[in-house]
Amino acid sequence: MRTYWLHSVWVLGFFLSLFSLQVLAFWNQPPAEVNLSPITIPGLPVRSVDFNRGTDNITVRQGDTAILRCVVEDKNSKVAWLNRSGIIFAGHDKWSLDPRVELEKRHALEYSLRIQKVDVYDEGSYTCSVQTQHEPKTSQVYLIVQVPPKISNISSDVTVNEGSNVTLVCMANGRPEPVITWRHLTPLGREFEGEEEYLEILGITREQSGKYECKAANEVSSADVKQVKVTVNYPPTITESKSNEATTGRQASLKCEASAVPAPDFEWYRDDTRINSANGLEIKSTEGQSSLTVTNVTEEHYGNYTCVAANKLGVTNASLVLFRPGSVRGINGSISLAVPLWLLAASLFCLLSKC
Repeated sequence: MRTYWLHSVWVLGFFLSLFSLQVLAFWNQPPAEVNLSPITIPGLPVRSVDFNRGTDNITVRQGDTAILRCVVEDKNSKVAWLNRSGIIFAGHDKWSLDPRVELEKRHALEYSLRIQKVDVYDEGSYTCSVQTQHEPKTSQVYLIVQVPPKISNISSDVTVNEGSNVTLVCMANGRPEPVITWRHLTPLGREFEGEEEYLEILGITREQSGKYECKAANEVSSADVKQVKVTVNYPPTITESKSNEATTGRQASLKCEASAVPAPDFEWYRDDTRINSANGLEIKSTEGQSSLTVTNVTEEHYGNYTCVAANKLGVTNASLVLFRPGSVRGINGSISLAVPLWLLAASLFCLLSKC
């Protein structure tokens, strides 16, 4: 352990001595006036600096190239670049092992530092030091690295029952810190201002189902946008049912529509008896709609019918009448009749068990 410590001290002393010799060799020159200013690739905001000012800031976007410009008026001047980690260049000798860092010398008096593919760990203070006969002159530039917004985590698509509480999460990275906003993608496009990473919906309703858009934005580049889908389950509601007039010997249909998530299953009853597609009766059901068709109406087909719609959250029904032409019972078009509770319970059980 003692040998390792002595060896480390010797290595550190060697490099300090080497740097001192380099600097002394560079700085035994007549005075020189120096103009120092930082630049970046076109389009990035930059402010010029000189030795009479303190640390100046320049801003570069992550992945771009930054050029810290240092120009002297005497080609014999000795210049060095340093940062918080140590020496980058001393004269033309490169001390840094970073392959992205090079000198930019478009003419004899330029001693600029070029950093390619800038990343956040490049942020910090950089010093251009020039030795004159009387005293060294230095100027510092603080490199600020901006990062475009990027959504790193967003809630997966979620399915909940109506009335539940829902929390959506959207996390984003970027510099400056991105501002996060939520928007419900409906025709109204309601925005939720100030919700930031978490969007809480208390007692969610069926109208609040759909896609929600998370947008993370800062001034570096265009916003990052992602979506999450919220599905709200709710029990069936009959939205339309109409009784119908039927002439004997002709075809007639009764139709029933219901709204529900998941989509409802339908059953038809004549009085208390469940109807199947047989003996001149045909039942057709699609998502949210069902019809009962009598192919050849006879006297025995007139009467009361019940449409039952059910899903795992509940059951509902509507009563319809198939009536003779001119019957007073059909004047209002739709007649609701009382349905025994046992029939509704039996219908729900049958639908859920696929009997």
